[in-house]
Amino acid sequence: MTTMPLGKGLNAGLRAAMEADDKVLIMGEDVGRLGGVFRTTDGLQKDFGDSRVIDAPLSEAGILGTAIGMTFRGYRPVLEIQFDGFVYPAYDQIVSQVAKMHFRSKGAVTMPIVIRIPFGGGIGAVEHHSESPEAQFALTAGLKVVACSNANDAYWMIQQAIASDDPIVFMEPKRRYWDQSEVDLDSEPFPLHASKVVREGSDATLIAYGPMVKTCLQSAEAAVADGLDLEVIDLRTLSPLDLDPVFDSVRRTGHAIVVHEAAQTLGLGAEISARITEKCFYSLEAPVLRVTGYDLPYPPSRIEEEFLPGLDRVLDAVDRSLAF
Repeated sequence: MTTMPLGKGLNAGLRAAMEADDKVLIMGEDVGRLGGVFRTTDGLQKDFGDSRVIDAPLSEAGILGTAIGMTFRGYRPVLEIQFDGFVYPAYDQIVSQVAKMHFRSKGAVTMPIVIRIPFGGGIGAVEHHSESPEAQFALTAGLKVVACSNANDAYWMIQQAIASDDPIVFMEPKRRYWDQSEVDLDSEPFPLHASKVVREGSDATLIAYGPMVKTCLQSAEAAVADGLDLEVIDLRTLSPLDLDPVFDSVRRTGHAIVVHEAAQTLGLGAEISARITEKCFYSLEAPVLRVTGYDLPYPPSRIEEEFLPGLDRVLDAVDRSLAF
C-alpha cells in the first residue's frame, strides 16, 4: 500500500499503461511540456518522448479526429479534454464517429479511445471549467462512461479503460485531484464496470459517483451523531450502470437518495430513481430522493458553494426520507 493524491494515481496508472503497451499514447492541450493544467501527465513526455505524449493544437475536434485515424493504425490514444466545458467542439466527433464506428463497421473496427474529462466544480473557477456533462455521454449508445472517486480507483480504472477495445469517457473529479488515499499497487483491480459499497449501513442508502462520493461519506459520518447508519455506494460506472448493489442495499434500508453535481432534470439521478422504483417498489418506505445541482448554468465562483450539493443538503434529504 502507498498513499497518494488522486491526480498522482492517474499519473501512475497512465505510466503503467504506457510501459505495458507502446501503442498507448497521450494527446491533448498542454499535456506534454507543462504536464497538464492539473499536472496529471507530469513527467510523461520527458520519459516517453513527444511522439507518445503529444501537445496538440487548441482544437478538441481535431484531437478527436486525429485519434480516430490513429486507432485505424493500431494505436490506443488517451485524450485529455482540458476542462469539462471545452468538450463541446469535439462532441460531434465523439457522438457521430467514435460512438458509432464499431457498429457502423459491423464489428470490424474497434475504437480503443479513452477521453479523459476533468469534471465538476469546487475549484473556484468559472463556467466552462466547472460543469458536469456526464449524462450527455451516458445517453449516447456506443460509449461507455466511468467516473473515479479516489486514488486507488484512478490508478486501476485508467489502466482498465486503456486496455478496453471500447471507447470510454473517463470522468475525473477535478476538485478531488489533491485528495490523498491509499493505493494498492499489487492487488487485483475491482471490475471496471461495477459499483462498490464503500460504507455499509442499515438506515438509508446514499448513491453517488465522482466528487460526491466523498461528500456522501462525510454526510454518513456526520449522521452517526444522530444515531443514523447510512450506506454509501460509489457507482463508478455510469454507462453501463451496475445497479445490482444498489437494489440489494435499498431492499435492506428502504430509503434511497441519489446525489450528483449535475442538474436534476434528465440527470443520471432520474434514471437511477426510475430503476430503483421498478425493481424495489415493495421495499421502499419513501420515494427515491435526489440531491443535485440546479437547473441553471454554472454560477460565478463566489456562490458555487450554494450551488453544489453539500453535507447539509444530503442530510436534509435523509431526514425527509426517514420522516416520510
